[in-house]
Amino acid sequence: MRRPSVRRITALVAAGLLLPALAACGSDGKDSGGEGGDSSLVIYSGRNEKLVKPLLDKLEKAVGSKVEVRYGDSAELAAQILEEGDRTKAGLFFSQDAGALGALSKEGMLQKLPAATLDKVDEAYRGSDGDWVGLSGRVRVIAYNPDQVAEDKVPDSVFDVVKPEWKGKVGFAPTNASFQAFVTGMRVLKGDDVTRKWLQDLKANGAKTYAHNLATLDAVEAGEVSLGLVNHYYWYERVAEKGEDNVDSMLHFLPGEDPGALINVAGAGILKDSGQSATAQKAVDYLLSKEAQTYFADTTKEYPLAAGVTSTVEDLPPFDSLQSPAIDLGKLESLQETLAMLQDVGLV
Repeated sequence: MRRPSVRRITALVAAGLLLPALAACGSDGKDSGGEGGDSSLVIYSGRNEKLVKPLLDKLEKAVGSKVEVRYGDSAELAAQILEEGDRTKAGLFFSQDAGALGALSKEGMLQKLPAATLDKVDEAYRGSDGDWVGLSGRVRVIAYNPDQVAEDKVPDSVFDVVKPEWKGKVGFAPTNASFQAFVTGMRVLKGDDVTRKWLQDLKANGAKTYAHNLATLDAVEAGEVSLGLVNHYYWYERVAEKGEDNVDSMLHFLPGEDPGALINVAGAGILKDSGQSATAQKAVDYLLSKEAQTYFADTTKEYPLAAGVTSTVEDLPPFDSLQSPAIDLGKLESLQETLAMLQDVGLV
């Protein structure tokens, strides 16, 4: 059948990268009104504003309180929270990836979530300490140009893309958070020595670098490279926009629990001692509701994670059919070490 065309994050490392906009806030997030001591909610969102603002606008109505959202990079926002400590203005952290949530969990910044909330999501996609929960999932895939490579010739392992036959034919985005999370996953699964060797081989094999996943996908479609290492949903968003007949690439989902098939999640955690816990809990439960989960499925083309909601995206492989490696996603928090490795190899 034809496949679809398819840390610890430390303040010392990331504080210098913080967005200037994070310095100002109209509310301290610790209002005294309402039962439980909170009536408004400040969300630090590592998810792109254009992507999730429509959903967060609905969330404000759902929780019945004023909601203020600060947008930025997930790693930078996590570093901001670590720097602020118990003075943080954030009541809820809405992260693009599990690693940033793992960093806060490791430092004891997150509040335990009730079992009724956690049980909505498979334990593989929530914090092992029960203090954060995944909301939507994305899988790493290989995009390929069918005019340059037949489907049955696409590598079935990310380790194969460094073979001589792919010299100068692979594209990737080394500064992209998703790629860095994947490299961190490889470190957790295979160790630093194996990962470093793979990165060195990737560079030596003439792999081409791009600014982000979309640019990588563009390069595949333009024939600049034959293969691209990306997240699945970029291709499905493009198909939804242009139609499959107008998209000059296809996707290959890796088998055999290969590190290149990592499933990462966007997720949320409630900050301890923020004075906003009751409202933040309502927000988490809304983000796991059928309405919000359907938004992730239909609009962002990600996999919904709450039980009872499935994607209706045409040709998207069922979530339970994906052969992702088993990994504690909270361990993706060691981004500092990944960045150091990428710098040492000369990829960033």
